[in-house]
Amino acid sequence: MLAEYYEQIEVLATNFTLGILFLLIGLAIRDVLKRSAVPKFGQVIVWMVLFLGCFGFIAKGIIQVLWESGV
Repeated sequence: MLAEYYEQIEVLATNFTLGILFLLIGLAIRDVLKRSAVPKFGQVIVWMVLFLGCFGFIAKGIIQVLWESGV
């Protein structure tokens, strides 16, 4: 049973691991921004870049699913 779902399990584990990685990166950035004297404009830019990176990852996943399903 495990062999027939191996690819799906692998994809889910990869996506979950990357999600955790993005979370840890966000926590590290928040910590650095709190400890240093970064102006508000700089903080907005940093969070925007992080959000766009996460959004690109999510968009890639959605596009991949749509492409493979033939929609």
